[in-house]
Amino acid sequence: MNITVEKRVGKNIRELREKAGMTQELLSAKLQLNGCDITRSAVAKIEVGQRHLYVDEIILIKEILNVSYEEIFA
Repeated sequence: MNITVEKRVGKNIRELREKAGMTQELLSAKLQLNGCDITRSAVAKIEVGQRHLYVDEIILIKEILNVSYEEIFA
């Protein structure tokens, strides 16, 4: 992904996480419980477009936040 796309996707994830009433710490904990080794710091970097997302992370974020792929990639 290019930096513009990564920033947009990160912004969408942050907004969806906040809408779900979830902190970065809680999202990272839920990802970890589902086998995804990710820290709160990594979630913060994803949200500002400083870290690439892996496919398994996207799938789990979608499930944990109960959103569609369209909402993540809009």
